[in-house]
Amino acid sequence: MKLYLDPGHGGSDPGAVGNGLQEKTINLDIAIRIRDLLLSNYNNVSVKMSRTSDSTKSLSQRTNEANNWNADYFLSIHCNSFNGSAYGYEDFIHNSLSDQSTTARYQNIIHEEVSKVNQLRNRGKKKANFHVLRESHMPALLTENGFIDHSGDAAKLRDPSWRQRVAQGHVNGLARAFQLQPKDDAPDPSPNFFKVIAGSFKQRINAEERVDLLTDEDMEAIIVPVTISGQQWYRVQSGAFRDRDNANARINQLQDLGIEAFIITE
Repeated sequence: MKLYLDPGHGGSDPGAVGNGLQEKTINLDIAIRIRDLLLSNYNNVSVKMSRTSDSTKSLSQRTNEANNWNADYFLSIHCNSFNGSAYGYEDFIHNSLSDQSTTARYQNIIHEEVSKVNQLRNRGKKKANFHVLRESHMPALLTENGFIDHSGDAAKLRDPSWRQRVAQGHVNGLARAFQLQPKDDAPDPSPNFFKVIAGSFKQRINAEERVDLLTDEDMEAIIVPVTISGQQWYRVQSGAFRDRDNANARINQLQDLGIEAFIITE
């Protein structure tokens, strides 16, 4: 499988900006992670990237390069922005395509796999007349991985471990769509457990208070220290489940208590 991997924007075009982040930087980071996971873990995969650094490249240059290379798939990585209130994940194929097309089938698979791991609101599968979708000769998908101007999404975009999970979600989708064969020594990409996180705090005492609250409600709760962007955080984990439905049930229990929670699969 020949993948043309396109980190959107770059160079003189920063893309969307917000919360101290630039879209071009996030796009490139996720795309490089996708490339590295594919090449490390799967046989018979070639990846050409539209850019591997902070360089300027026109939309026409990107699609011409993919077409001349005879890529099997065009995957464009982006982040979204609106007015600070919109949030979540969505992806796009060209609006001339039917829901029964090969491109739509690939979208269904990749959308499902990315949505499993990204902890973002699912805004759905969409269609648009974007240049890279219209002018590419092969099936193409553009993913919008959160809203950079929304504080909640931006907090995830800032986290390298979150970007790694999102990259893995894209790779899992590509592997399913193109029936990629893993290398003999490749790790199993499927998670062993779905861990429910019921809060993440800079101060340990706040995490301890959350643990006490959950313990009073007869819910399992432990503190898991993590380092994010060089800073120490204290996550409160309320269960680890092999069945995602059980993890979702715990999420609902926590929401009934007014606690925002999410699932991680690392």
